[in-house]
Amino acid sequence: MRELVADLSNWRAIAVDGTDAPTWLNDLVSADIARLRPGEATRSLLLSPTGRVRAEFTVARTRDGWLLLQDPAQVNRIDALLTPYVLSSDVALMDRTGQLAIFAFPKLTTAPEHEGTWASALSCLGAGIDLFAPVNRHDSLVAELTEDFALADADDLEAWRVDAAIPRFGRDATEDDLPQECGLASAVSFEKGCYLGQEAVAKVRNLGHPRRVLLALETTAPVSPGDAVCANGSEVGTVTSAARGADRFVLLAKVRWDARDQPLRTVTGAELTPRWR
Repeated sequence: MRELVADLSNWRAIAVDGTDAPTWLNDLVSADIARLRPGEATRSLLLSPTGRVRAEFTVARTRDGWLLLQDPAQVNRIDALLTPYVLSSDVALMDRTGQLAIFAFPKLTTAPEHEGTWASALSCLGAGIDLFAPVNRHDSLVAELTEDFALADADDLEAWRVDAAIPRFGRDATEDDLPQECGLASAVSFEKGCYLGQEAVAKVRNLGHPRRVLLALETTAPVSPGDAVCANGSEVGTVTSAARGADRFVLLAKVRWDARDQPLRTVTGAELTPRWR
């Protein structure tokens, strides 16, 4: 079976330029981008002052500077959220959406070589590697890439994402969540200096626990997003994402912290078991 390639050329692509760009961006976003080298990327969040997730995106260090990649399904554009913080900084946010051909290889660690392209890892899908080119190369690249890779559709990507237990903002994570409540803690640096929401997420990590957690589960019975999750006869959470595998259903579910280690079932009686311990 051929590996997947996803055409993400419709994703938001926001270039961040200016002499203050690296420091300015690092002072705002949750990830530590200071150590990124050209060709490297990291998942990041923009948090509210109280630590809630406002947006999820990938920060890529390119040969020309910085690029923010965001799923267009997110309601709030990352450039619109960041613009009020520019003030007197030497920073320019430039919308390059539609100007780049963007292809993601969720299971690769090395991008295929094609003329006029460049790559960054990890991918904006949450794993793998991304390949970029000027948009005028889009159609020819599709033809070249599909000689060796299978072009993924939305269902393919969703099944891969859920199987890989990668949360999606707007589905598994909402603006009411702290990063630790929706599986996005890996997009937060707990070592770097201050950034928006830093005190709130550090407090949860150091002094307590989140109200709820996102669990990667599986079951042999059909399950759908929105299904209630129960423990000991009481509702304790909700299925946020689900996909059908070869011999089982895989899912992500957000459940109360105190129920995370209890035997879980859907409201229809499907037994849910942890995918990893």
